[in-house]
Amino acid sequence: MFAKRQSALAATAGTAPRAKDGPSLKPVVDALKKPPVAAGLAGLLLLSTSALFLTVLGDPKAGTPSAHVALEREAPAPQAPAPTGFEAFSMGAMGLYQNLAGGGDPTPGGDAVITLPDGGSVSGQGAPITAPVHAASPLAKAPIAGLSQPGSNGPLPMIAPDGRVPAQAYARPFRPNGKPRVSLIVGGLGLNAVTTRAAIERLPPEVTLSFVPYADNLQGWIDQARAQGHEVMLEMPMEPTGYPDNDPGPYTLLADGGADDVTAKMDWLLSRAVGYFGVTNYLGDRFAGSDTGMNAFLSVLRQRGVAFLDDGSFQRRPGAWARASADRVIDRTQSPAAIVAALNGLEAQAKLRGSALGAGFSYPVTVEAAARWTAGLEQRGLQLAPASSMSMRPGR
Repeated sequence: MFAKRQSALAATAGTAPRAKDGPSLKPVVDALKKPPVAAGLAGLLLLSTSALFLTVLGDPKAGTPSAHVALEREAPAPQAPAPTGFEAFSMGAMGLYQNLAGGGDPTPGGDAVITLPDGGSVSGQGAPITAPVHAASPLAKAPIAGLSQPGSNGPLPMIAPDGRVPAQAYARPFRPNGKPRVSLIVGGLGLNAVTTRAAIERLPPEVTLSFVPYADNLQGWIDQARAQGHEVMLEMPMEPTGYPDNDPGPYTLLADGGADDVTAKMDWLLSRAVGYFGVTNYLGDRFAGSDTGMNAFLSVLRQRGVAFLDDGSFQRRPGAWARASADRVIDRTQSPAAIVAALNGLEAQAKLRGSALGAGFSYPVTVEAAARWTAGLEQRGLQLAPASSMSMRPGR
């Protein structure tokens, strides 16, 4: 027995050990071969692949640092409306008008932009005036000898002994060329330095400028305007409907003031400066209905050789040394579209009747529109003329 066992051990000596039996994968493989199981595994694999693709490749910035900040847009600060012509002229609102552009060039407030015939554009009030500066075409420096006399409040206009009158001597010389004539008066000047300087420099010399008698440094402004080539007028504050709530100032000519009151106030108003060829009204619908007041007013102007050019509301009142009435006010509505439409209407009227006279206030939008519009008049077959050329002696 022992010997047989030894032989068996010897026979097996030196051969590799036999591996131990482990768990078999055959059942799993057999299960995967079944069609329902294979289809389910394929679907799961597809879903897993899609999820991985979207996670890694769906965002081009996936894996990069990012930050999120909440932004809030500030509401635009409310803008005060532009003052009316009355507010600009009246004593109680001078400070408001002086501050119209006090912080520098104002910015547009979302108004429409209007394209003019020369290709320039005009935006609403508050937009900076961009029309080009005109070359100077200076008029004679005031005062001209023989055309003024001392008064209790300052020099007053007078007819010279040789017959010269301020209405002619201080007017801008004009020679018609046969084309229809159009004239423009821009008023309310002297209270705001920015708009006054813009009107003097950027409107052509043929545009007539009208100044407020209450303005500081009035003579200096008139001298600058004449040095640039503009003829000038003074504005006469007259009683409007609603006075004294609507108050054009302490020297307002009153409908029931009487001839002496009118004459005394005009002595103060007319002595504010020298160099103007005429005067124009500021407001005054009630004063216009006063025969006593109007007769005294026109009589003073006639005796002193001064013209009266009104805004169109005094057309039935002859008098003064010379007279004219505006055909339309161009900026009753203070928007670019309305002003351009009014200027175009003035142009059409001049072509129809041979001449037309317009009047406006020195709002920035008015100055810009007028500067752009006048620049193309010659090409459109019209002649720009000073307002004095539209005035006529009464009865002529």
